Amino acid sequence: MAKAKKVIITCAPTGAIHTPSMSPYLPVTPDEIADAAIAAADAGAAILHLHARDPDDGRPTQDPAVFMEFLPRIQQSTDAVINITTGGAPQMTVEERMQPAMTFKPEVASLNMGTINFGLFPMLDRYEKDIKHDWERVHLSNKEIVFRNTFKDIEALMTMGQKNGTRFEFECYDIGHLYNLKYFVDKGIVKPPFFIQSVFGIFGGIGGHPEDLAHMKRTADRLFGDDYQWSILGCGTNQVKLASIGAAQGAHVRVGLEDSLWIGPGKLAESSAQQVKKVREILEGLSLEIATPDEAREILQLKGGDKIDLRHKTKKAA
Repeated sequence: MAKAKKVIITCAPTGAIHTPSMSPYLPVTPDEIADAAIAAADAGAAILHLHARDPDDGRPTQDPAVFMEFLPRIQQSTDAVINITTGGAPQMTVEERMQPAMTFKPEVASLNMGTINFGLFPMLDRYEKDIKHDWERVHLSNKEIVFRNTFKDIEALMTMGQKNGTRFEFECYDIGHLYNLKYFVDKGIVKPPFFIQSVFGIFGGIGGHPEDLAHMKRTADRLFGDDYQWSILGCGTNQVKLASIGAAQGAHVRVGLEDSLWIGPGKLAESSAQQVKKVREILEGLSLEIATPDEAREILQLKGGDKIDLRHKTKKAA
């Protein structure tokens, strides 16, 4: 692992896992997503990992027209690195998931590195009485979700990234995903530095124990040596705990309401910016310096914010 001198904070202010009924603070409309992202950047996030939602019911969407309702405002208001999801939601086709990144050619796009069972159903008992939209119950109760990311799918996204100058946040939900990435590295399809986002605590992937984090790091060190930058994504109550452990070992961190709705035991976070501030206090308490957006671009060798394509006049899907 190449140890950067400064820690990159990535913030994911919305996402596809949680539903609007699970927290009144989850941003749904384009204005809410823009406000949340800008506030997170102001709090110290160098990278903004962005999803979109249908403003009527909060359902995740990959419609580029919805992204276009908040991307220009975010870019005009902050110099943070724009990172657009290609994960979307597990129920979407790969073609749907690719649309925003193909349209806007961002500096960074997320890329899930393998297929997993995606178990959200343990959440249903906690939130069922609060559900407002039928799709939320279907989303949370489904025990048959397979988050498809085949080798063909991954290669198509990697090839698209090369063409557009987009680099990837390689989301690794399990140890096998590191080996999948190594395959593409050995084929010469992707070049270092690899930005590996280790995802802990999704039911169906690796757990959230500190030993799981240690195993992930040992494996990545063996496979990639100094060619990768490591980042920690802990889901739910794992967010701050694992970010702290990882950062002490030289990792970057990711926070945001996509990954956890909480700011403390039993206390909902009122914004992703609040989570950014909390993790920043911890990092600075460890005598670690926080990377600016331009320093993140240098560490990850990104193409620059002026290379994002926001000229498109997209029409919102019916």
